[in-house]
Amino acid sequence: KGAPPGYVGYERGGVLTEAVRRRPYSVVLLDEVEKAHPDVHEIFFQVFDKGFMEDSDGRFIDFKNTVILLTSNTGTDRMMQLCKDPELLPDPEALAKAVREPLLKVFPPALLGRLVVVPYYPLPDRILGDIVRLQLNRIARRIGEQHKVPFTYDDAVVKLVVSRCTEVESGGRMIDAILTNTILPRISEEYLTRMVSGHPLGAITLSVRNGDFAFDLA
Repeated sequence: KGAPPGYVGYERGGVLTEAVRRRPYSVVLLDEVEKAHPDVHEIFFQVFDKGFMEDSDGRFIDFKNTVILLTSNTGTDRMMQLCKDPELLPDPEALAKAVREPLLKVFPPALLGRLVVVPYYPLPDRILGDIVRLQLNRIARRIGEQHKVPFTYDDAVVKLVVSRCTEVESGGRMIDAILTNTILPRISEEYLTRMVSGHPLGAITLSVRNGDFAFDLA
């Protein structure tokens, strides 16, 4: 809504209200909304109920053409219990009913009553593997385009990354964390070492040895 009167930035308006005022046909994503202050819930209750939000200048910002998506990890444990057996997966309606109780512990009933709850099934290893391959292929393209060096990997690498995605609430984001914090730094380190020593890097092969990632450089 913007800074209150007397504070720096009062004249500029709020980031959200200004963005929607200028581009009303937008998608607003509130990620992990359970971590937001209850005042935020109250603000969006007005938006969901009336279709507008008042900014710091008293202007009514129309949200009627804006799609608002909220994500939450609330009820993850309950969903994991219900989806433990792939052969006995509940249907989406039953899953939505099952998570309503934990949702009510975090969000006001009036707010939930104005939302459509869409539960997501836990990602199976097959889908996680597809995400790993997608990310590794992006790395290969980037290395090839920027450094003219081929980058290859085998299926054992994909399986090892998937096996380390143990935190359900992290979902596919854990894959990015593993690649960013484990694989990419090693590649950068090896590349810089070769540059300093004056030996050009011809190829990078990523594999698994002794339960960990192994790099073979040519």
